[in-house]
Amino acid sequence: MSRISKTLMGSVAGLAMMSGAALADDVEVLHWWTSGGEAAALNVLKDDLAGKGIGWTDMPVAGGGGEQAMTVLRARVTAGNAPTAVQMLGFDIQDWAAEGALANLNDLAAKEGWDDVVPAALQRFAKHDGNWISAPVNVHSTNWVWANKKIFDELGIAQPTNWDELIAALDKIQAAGYTAVAHGGQAWQDATIFDSVVMGVGGPEFYKAAMVDLDPAALGGEQMKTAFDRMAKLRSYVDDNFSGRDWNLASAMVIEGQAGVQFMGDWAKGEFLKAGQVPGQDFLCFRFPGTQGAVTFNSDQFAMFGVADDQQASQVEMASSVMSPTFQSAFNVVKGSVPARTDVPDTDFDACGKQGMKDLAAASASGSLFGSMAHGHAAPAGVKNAVYDVVTAHFNGEYDSATAVEELVAAVEGAQ
Repeated sequence: MSRISKTLMGSVAGLAMMSGAALADDVEVLHWWTSGGEAAALNVLKDDLAGKGIGWTDMPVAGGGGEQAMTVLRARVTAGNAPTAVQMLGFDIQDWAAEGALANLNDLAAKEGWDDVVPAALQRFAKHDGNWISAPVNVHSTNWVWANKKIFDELGIAQPTNWDELIAALDKIQAAGYTAVAHGGQAWQDATIFDSVVMGVGGPEFYKAAMVDLDPAALGGEQMKTAFDRMAKLRSYVDDNFSGRDWNLASAMVIEGQAGVQFMGDWAKGEFLKAGQVPGQDFLCFRFPGTQGAVTFNSDQFAMFGVADDQQASQVEMASSVMSPTFQSAFNVVKGSVPARTDVPDTDFDACGKQGMKDLAAASASGSLFGSMAHGHAAPAGVKNAVYDVVTAHFNGEYDSATAVEELVAAVEGAQ
């Protein structure tokens, strides 16, 4: 792909300083927020921009992990027709920045003080070579359990705090005739559970060694075999129709009282809220047993692409809207995530949101905040996809745990 003109990219930043710049064009936004809760959250941004006289051209590409969206994006950019902004995660942002495709937002970031309010773990992906190239919308943490409170109360189940308590709870739920674990058989969903299981087996040190540092000894050791053994155990609690199910349909199983729990990032909360449910009253949110005190995260960001002159003012206004404290609060209250800014009060957040903000701050302070492998924030895409292949093959019974460990080591080595 040809590199975008550096002159074009640099001029975007300058527009942020222009007063009264004409907003000559709508924004075209490529994203994969297509579930009910996600769409409701996105409307917050659409409405905010509409108040500034900026129209919104929607380009949704279904697929919870964003893989399909990235395929569409590649075709658009290759054809010289990049969208204004693209929802993007982790290392994908860095890959596009390295290709010279992203606009420079330094002037806007300096004017609004982004460096002072965005955690370093997020700046790792929002900056490239010291330049701001995307606007982080939120922080999602992925090591959550979402539970149907009525089922827990009916069966006398307390929130499990370790692996043995979790298994005892799932056994009770299954014995009562419910699906114990609501799950969708898609590679990114399998990997989302794997993140939590790995963290639960060996704690933050093991997670970092295996998923971030890609240490062959950690990837190939006994703790990793234990992680695969636990994945196989969890597989026994999933219903027969899980293959290919979208994540939000798995959430609906918990919401509707068909299933006891779902292991999913906090975007799932948006589905519960959209269904009119209240945390602590209708559903429970707690950390995957064994991962308390640690957080695995991803951060949705809007990467701003190099676009034509008449689109740049609207693009900068969109980035500014995304980063405003008012929007960060309003959006994340609906989305289920927590703000990407550290200066947003938790006043409007529900109990799960307040807990998420507290957990994030504590994990960041203690050094237990790690990017999610499953969601492209621990290792580059090639490694992530290699892990996907092994985890999903094992979850579907193609490998036993010992073989999965061997395959994991080989796959990660081959992907680097």
